[in-house]
Parts: sequence; C-alpha cells; structure tokens
Amino acid sequence: MSTDSKISFDLLKIDCEKVALDIEAKLRRIVFKRFRKKGVVVGISGGIDSSCVAALCARALGPERVQGLLMPEGDSTASEESTQLGKLLAERLGVAVITEDITAALEGAGCYRRRDEAVRAVIPEYGSGWKSKIVLPSVVDTDQYRIFSVVAVSPEGKEIKTRLSPAASLGIVAATNFKQRVRKMMEYYHADRLNYVVAGTPNRLEYDQGFFVKGGDGLADLKPIAHLYKSQVYALAEHLGVPQEICCRPPTTDTYSLPQTQEEFYFSLPYDKMDLCLWAKNHDVPAGDVGEALGLTEEQTERVYRDIEGKRRVASYLHAGPVLIEPIEGLG
Repeated sequence: MSTDSKISFDLLKIDCEKVALDIEAKLRRIVFKRFRKKGVVVGISGGIDSSCVAALCARALGPERVQGLLMPEGDSTASEESTQLGKLLAERLGVAVITEDITAALEGAGCYRRRDEAVRAVIPEYGSGWKSKIVLPSVVDTDQYRIFSVVAVSPEGKEIKTRLSPAASLGIVAATNFKQRVRKMMEYYHADRLNYVVAGTPNRLEYDQGFFVKGGDGLADLKPIAHLYKSQVYALAEHLGVPQEICCRPPTTDTYSLPQTQEEFYFSLPYDKMDLCLWAKNHDVPAGDVGEALGLTEEQTERVYRDIEGKRRVASYLHAGPVLIEPIEGLG
C-alpha cells in the first residue's frame, strides 16, 4: 500500500452499529437456516471477547436463545472476579447462565499433577501451596531464540525464575491445555442437551496467530468475531452495552495460578500495538513506518513481523481439520 497517509490507530476504527447488524444477520442465517438449531451456547469468561460474542448473540437471536456458561477452576487467579463479571454480563443481557466448576474434572484428568511434575523437573522443591506461570522474553528486546521460563512463588513468598527444558515446557503446556478442552466438552454437553450450537470467541489477533488450543477454545460451530481486531472488539463491546467493568479489564490468560498477561505468554506487544502491526503487515506497510507510529525502531518492528510469520506457521496446524488419506465419495 502507499505510505503517504500517516499510520495510526485510526486505521482500525469501525462503524460499530453497521458491523453489529451485519454479524447479527449472519448469525441468524447460520444458526437457524444452515445448522437448523434453536440457539447458541457461549462460554463466558468475564473477558471482552466472550462478552462481545454473548451480546451479539443475544441481539441476533434473542436472549432467551443464548445459554451462558461460567466455568471456573481451582487454579485460576481470577476465577471469582471472572464469575462475578460473567453474572453481571448475563444479567445485563438477560441471558440464562449456568456455573460449571471444572476443578474436579481437571483433577481427574491429572491436569494439576502433571503440570506440577513438569515444573519440578526444573524446580525440584515446587509443591503444595506454590504458584506458577510461564513467560517468554519480549521479541522487542531480543533477536535471539526465545525460550520459555517458569516463574514460581513458594507459600512463603520466595520467587524463583528459571528457564524450562523443552520437555518441561511442553509438559506444562500440554497439562494446562486440559483446561480449555474440558471447558469445550462442557459447552458441547449443553449444546447437545438444548439442540444449540457452540459459539467460539477468538478475535482476529488470536485466530491469526494461533492463540488457542486445538480441540479446546479453538473448537466451535461458528466464530462471530474472528475477523475483528481486538481493539475493534473492545469498541464493539462498548457499543453493545457490555458493562464497563469488563470493557476496562485488561486481557489476561487466566490459565496459570500466578497473574499472567497475554504478552508475557504469547504476543510480542500489548494487544492494541499488535493489532496495528498485524494490520500493517497485512497491508504491506514497511516496518519503519509502523514502528514510528508505535514508538519502536525499524529493527524492533521487523522482529515483530518475523514473530507474526512464525506464529502463522504454527497456527496452520491448529487451524487444520483431520486429513483424509483418500477422499470419501458422496461427501463433497
């Protein structure tokens, strides 16, 4: 694209009412005509994405055709706040909500035990009462190969940070992925029970960059906001009347027992800057031009561009459906 016009966050502005009406019309067509279902199940996390999807579904189908699910678990750092915000949203929208505590299911699957065993591979004293999270160094600060570290805090407040071995890193991620998969299992239970579909909640940044679990939060019958950048989702949610307590809440993973931001775990930059970088890369904007708008050097922006491409390569597997060795006659 031509770079004569100034690169700024204004490029991501949308006509919220027009966008909402378009999504709502497509939701009605998909749910009622294509899938011939009666309504939609939405897993509500207290975050902006699921709240926006729930609000769109309530407007499109009627609140009586939306089943909200709150699914706290014992390891969540913000489960009480998330549950309260989810109930506040449901009350505001007039949708029914069910709370399903998934702690017992996770314990039965060995989620916490397997995670702890992986952490102990690098921190032998890690045990009962400890809390942890995994973090990546910022791509903006280093051009070296980035390796996950675990941050652990003892019951007495002692903090240990150490790099993870490949096996420990994979073990921790594999164990914590149980959380997203159990939640999705619960969503489909209620969808089957009600003859509903399951609505996914990824925004464009997450969908493009593979920030989801295959068979977990990546699984859904429809994904109403996957084409919208996260900053656009915030604007749309506010337009739809999502409570300010949710609209002002910073995005987190809410997966580990220590508080964790999305950029600590996955993204190179805060979501608004990542949105503009992704938009710029999609529109062939030179790194130096978008870097100037973000307060980054050209070299730093090039690192973010390379990180986007690297994550897209990973996401290609996450997006892929089952591969058939031979085509099946009669199924198209």
